[in-house]
Amino acid sequence: MAQDVGPPAFVGETPGRPVVEEIWIEPYPGDCLGPDATYEQRETVELAFVAALQLLPPLQRAVLVLREVLGFSAQETATALETTVAAVNSALQRARKTVDERVPLESQQTALRTLGDEAVQELVARYMQAMEDADVETVVSLLVEDATWSMPPLGTWYSGLAAIRPFLGDHCLRERWRHVATSANGQPAVLSYMWDADARVFRVYALDVLSLRDGQIAAVDAFLDSAVFGAFGLPEELAE
Repeated sequence: MAQDVGPPAFVGETPGRPVVEEIWIEPYPGDCLGPDATYEQRETVELAFVAALQLLPPLQRAVLVLREVLGFSAQETATALETTVAAVNSALQRARKTVDERVPLESQQTALRTLGDEAVQELVARYMQAMEDADVETVVSLLVEDATWSMPPLGTWYSGLAAIRPFLGDHCLRERWRHVATSANGQPAVLSYMWDADARVFRVYALDVLSLRDGQIAAVDAFLDSAVFGAFGLPEELAE
């Protein structure tokens, strides 16, 4: 089922004041935590990102990331968001409760460790090849039955294979693609380059962040904002 939802905001809400800006939470390069980051640190960042992206209202999103990921104190967070320490503590408590109740039982870090590096790399390679071959059925075969496909900052997203299959066949895979594997949010990711017939090159178009479950792809979050691509240190164009 294709659905249209408003983009999540990553800003604070002071009581009585409207939110005046909406900003998508952007993917971060896979090595931003450094090679010595612990499993627990990576999982904390992942769960905060998932919750912020999908589950929480704006103030709770901002508080969770500032406190749990960036290490701000309650006072620093209150100052940054122009609210009170009491409001920050309350928002953090509610955010933690939502995370405990609604995030997936298995984190992506656990899923990746269970699957193993070699199997993950093989799955990503099959995804890239099928996309480049415009092979809708192979792409679909790599997805779980209730997979989702989103394209931030666009509000439209697709849920389930019955919706994703025609989206791929009628739209996405009517273009020519090349791909480069990378990592984002501690998960496998792919920079997708679309063919520019006028310039005769493939230009970077999207960053596909892949979420896995039971050895298949459970979600593709294809970030379309060109501002995020440079952080990954990969070329903006590929030759034919």
